[in-house]
Amino acid sequence: MERDIFKTIKAFAFDVDGVLTDGGILANLDGELFRTFDSKDGFGLRMASMAGFPVGIITGGRSESIRKRFLTCGVRPEDVYLGSRDKNEDFEDFCTRHGLKEEDVMYFGDDLPDIPVMVRCGCGVAPADAVAEALEAADYVSPKAGGRGCVRDTVEKVMKAQGKWHLDVSLYKKKF
Repeated sequence: MERDIFKTIKAFAFDVDGVLTDGGILANLDGELFRTFDSKDGFGLRMASMAGFPVGIITGGRSESIRKRFLTCGVRPEDVYLGSRDKNEDFEDFCTRHGLKEEDVMYFGDDLPDIPVMVRCGCGVAPADAVAEALEAADYVSPKAGGRGCVRDTVEKVMKAQGKWHLDVSLYKKKF
């Protein structure tokens, strides 16, 4: 069943903290926040972008550093939703912007604010260390933890199921 779902996906959308990071946030005395991202997860986003998959970021985080990080992964600036308090609204906007049906999108989430989108999208994904409610809501649970390869694991599986997992070096050099 899992491979059948993976073959129908046309776009990806992600929460950030706990999915593309391990959930840890460092803060300096000025209140500036710092996150650590997995480079292999980032390369998975680049591969998806180069293959023509729309990629969205829907996060409660407000730091412009989040936007800057994902621009380096091929995510369009208008597809980075910062300060999201109703992820359904931002998910709908992402779908509308790209002419997608909800069932075309794979959404990755790890906590309670993600569940409404996880249950309405085509395939809800949770990292192995997500909260119990998100694990229960997920259609697929990655064996990898958030910020530790869950994005790469799943994006790669989708792209391989669709025959799209290959690196075009000339396009990579041109785009990145």
